[in-house]
Amino acid sequence: MKPKSTERPEPSTPTAVTLQVPSIADGSRIWEIARDSRELDLNSSYAYVMWCRDFHNTSIVALADGKVCGFVTGYIRPERPDTVVVWQVAVDAEQRGRRIAGQMLDGLLDRLAPGVSRMETTISPDNAASIALFTGTANRRGLQITSEPLFAPADFPDSHEPEDLYILAAPRR
Repeated sequence: MKPKSTERPEPSTPTAVTLQVPSIADGSRIWEIARDSRELDLNSSYAYVMWCRDFHNTSIVALADGKVCGFVTGYIRPERPDTVVVWQVAVDAEQRGRRIAGQMLDGLLDRLAPGVSRMETTISPDNAASIALFTGTANRRGLQITSEPLFAPADFPDSHEPEDLYILAAPRR
């Protein structure tokens, strides 16, 4: 009998990630990633397909080996046309740890500039990963990040956590 090897296999070189505008065909995969995250509030599959149709210019997907492995859904806030609101961010479990979420946020801001100079999102107070993601984005881009309470549990018809509003914007002078 051969003894078990104690050597670890060589890690494979990560595939480069490509960022692009989502298409209707990406809606199903986006829904799967959201569902499998077990972290996001899951919308209907129809909502993700419609999002890819109606808000594709303010959203982004990441592809690895030609397959969608992450997404950011966003929209321009009607009262603030200089503001993109990030609705959801998710990365497939197999691709986490590669900073894909940050790349997508940067890619989205780069694509929307110069007309969009602010980013807003809501995050529940206990979601340290999302707070770190948006704080990191603000730091990389030299933006100020502020937060304030936005929605209380009583604002929701179900048992939803509170949501704080995070704003990333150029520092005031």
